[in-house]
Formats: sequence, structure tokens, C-alpha cells
Amino acid sequence: MNDDKKAIVEKINELKAGKKLLFNYNNLEINRPEKMKKDIKIWDETLRDGEQTPGVQLSLNQKLDIIKIMDDMGIAVVVVGYPAVSDNDKFIVSKIAKEKFNTKIAAPARAHLKDVQVAVECEVDEVPVFFPISDLSLKRVLKIEKEEALNRIEQSIQYVVDHGIVADFVPVDATRTPLDSLIDFCKVAINAGANKIDIADTVGYLRPKSMKYLINKIINHPDIPQDIIISPHCHNDFGLATANTLAALEEGANYPHVTVNAFGERSGNAALEEVVMALDCLYGIKTVKTEHLYELAELTEAYFGLPLSVHKAIVGVNSFSHESGLHIHAMISGGPWTIEPYNPRKIGRNRYFYMGKYSGRTTIRYLLNQAGINASDTQIEQILSEVKSEPSKLTKQEALNTMKLIKKKIRESYRGIRPAKFWEIVYKITGQKASDPYLMDKPVEL
Repeated sequence: MNDDKKAIVEKINELKAGKKLLFNYNNLEINRPEKMKKDIKIWDETLRDGEQTPGVQLSLNQKLDIIKIMDDMGIAVVVVGYPAVSDNDKFIVSKIAKEKFNTKIAAPARAHLKDVQVAVECEVDEVPVFFPISDLSLKRVLKIEKEEALNRIEQSIQYVVDHGIVADFVPVDATRTPLDSLIDFCKVAINAGANKIDIADTVGYLRPKSMKYLINKIINHPDIPQDIIISPHCHNDFGLATANTLAALEEGANYPHVTVNAFGERSGNAALEEVVMALDCLYGIKTVKTEHLYELAELTEAYFGLPLSVHKAIVGVNSFSHESGLHIHAMISGGPWTIEPYNPRKIGRNRYFYMGKYSGRTTIRYLLNQAGINASDTQIEQILSEVKSEPSKLTKQEALNTMKLIKKKIRESYRGIRPAKFWEIVYKITGQKASDPYLMDKPVEL
């Protein structure tokens, strides 16, 4: 072994030894979730639930680009669109279904015969049939009796199964429905041939402990067969989608529903990258090839036209960026485990050191060594002093103007129909103009 290889091996062994000095409360016997499946499959909703993000509309080629990465990663099921929305959506779903992917291609349908027929005609592998089941939805929105809802669900699922396609049932607003009623809907769906029951926390209203309670009650209910898969579909209205998804998995659920970058309606869904990396690093459960996560996140961000927060977990710009001299000194001395929970290369990323008022001597010395520059302690102090005294480049007004420009560019990239365009279409068809000019410039407020 030459000296270079020997040095690399010694460094790796040093890092491993450093990691062993850390205590892991997740590994305590009392904290191990005994009911958790060892083989968890990922169900992705980016191209349907994620695409419902206001203003987002993906082309066939854009969807194929995203699916190809997901397929390489080993994602089990990808929902690729809602074919009943339009002829174009049906065309896109049908085209994708004809491609050769290892991942299963799914397309949802309401529990209405026309919707289900459209989804079946697309020749997808799986059709999740969804229907609102809360008393509020049945009595105030749909204005139908429970028996009629049960009949629609039964007929829809049977239609899918009769055509040789895997059917699932998504009870919308399941987490705000009494358990007895929820079980009634699940029983009908299962008897009709449903393969999975996807418990939808439609407005993200459960706490993790409440989610564990509900999933436990469903899985252990005497009327729910043990071979039925219970899947969590969590929304992020309170920032709990990932936590609730993990809580459900700890109780024995599987096929968690996720979206890349947590994209979706309102505050979005459980984030693919968060769920996958939490399972990998905190539970020791491998689900997909993680080295493609950042590539997928960047491509989806670009196609959606929605910049992520710099602090977005896992895939935000700052996730592996460091300025603090204390932190960088700790990483250089003790290894990256001192500040980072895992190596950024695990998800296809790099770490970055930045210079600023929080920088320290170790950072300066490290950067100079990388550049092959020798400097005395006095020179390093002088360099650090000048770095720290470098004035802010933006005044308050300049900062505000810069942010306004950024927001303007984001609004210009909005792909939905602008309010003015909508009212132009209305006038062309009806010959009538809106009575309130205010409506011409802003989205409708309720």
C-alpha cells in the first residue's frame, strides 16, 4: 500500500473511531419500535399531489425525467397524475404507463365510475380510489348518506379489480372521522378487493401520538385483515407531516406517501428526502438509493419553479454549509460527525465552508493549507481581522429592494392562469365583465 492510500485508510479509521464516541439514544431498547416493518417501501405523490401546488404544471417530458431518477433510486410506487382532470392529463398518464419502469405506475380516481374508467383505460399498475368520509364532507359538501358513499366506494374498487389492476382505498379526511365509521369504510373497500388503505391526514391535524393511536387501532382491529397494508398520507399544515409519517410507520404501517421537497397543496406533504433519510439514519432502515436524492430535489425544484428555503432539511442550500469558526474547528479536529448527522455525499452533496464575521483561525489555516500557502500565526490573525471587519455589502434599502426583485421573479415564473387572463376568458365566452375591477388583479379570496 502506497503512502497516499495508507493516509486515506488511516483517516477513514480515525473518523469511524470518532463516531463510536457518540451515544445514540435511538438504539436504547426502550426506544426501538417493535412493530415497525423492516422492509418499508416508498410511495411517491410528487407528480400528482405535488403538482397540485398552485401554479405548477408539468409536461410529459418533465415527468419522465423525474420518474427516471425515482426508478433508478428504487421507489416502489409513483403516482404520475390524475387522468380525469383533462384529456391532456389522461394522455400523459397513458404514455408514462407504457414506459418500462421497475417502479409501479399509479393514477388515482374518485369513487365515481367515470373517473375510475378513465384511470383504468390508462393501463396503470395501480389505482388509488379516494373519497371524503368525514361527516362534514358527507353532509355539507357531498350531501349524500353514508350508505350511498359506501356503495360508490364498493363499486369503484370492484371495477378496478375486475380489470386486473391493483386497487387501493384512500379515505379522505380519515383522521377527523370517528373510528367506527372509518372502519366501516375500510371494511367495504377491503371486501371489494382493496390492496392498501391509505389513511389521509388531509389537513395535517393529528399529533404524532394521535397518529400512533389511530394506526394502532386500525391495524389491530378485528375486522381489518393482517395482510392489508395500511399507508400514511400526511399533510404538513402544522409542519408535522414527516413526524406523523414516522409515527405511523412505528406502528406497523408501510408504503408512506411522500413528495419531493414536501411540495403539494397549502403547506405540502411529507418530504421524500426527510422520510427516507430519517429511516436510514435514525432507524437503520434502507428504502432507496440515497445518492440520487439531491439530484432529484434540484430537478424537481427547477421544474416546479419554486425555490426551496435555504434551511430546508436535507436538500436546502445551507444544510451542509458552515461559517462558524467553532463548528469548523470541531469538524476539522473531531471529524464531521461532531456537527453533521451524516456525510453529505450520502445524498449526492458536498459540504462548504464560508468566510464571514463568525469565522475562526482554524478555518483560515485549513483554507490556506488547501491552497498550499504558508502563513505565520501573526499573518493568520491579520487575515482573520480583515475578514471579520469586512462591512456588510447591502444597506437596509438595498436589501429590501433585492428581496422584492427576487419575489417579483418568482411571481413571474407562476405557471397558472393569471386572474386577468381568467376574466378575459370569461368575457370572451359570456360577453360580461366582472362587476368588481379588484378581481382582475388578485386571486379570489374566500
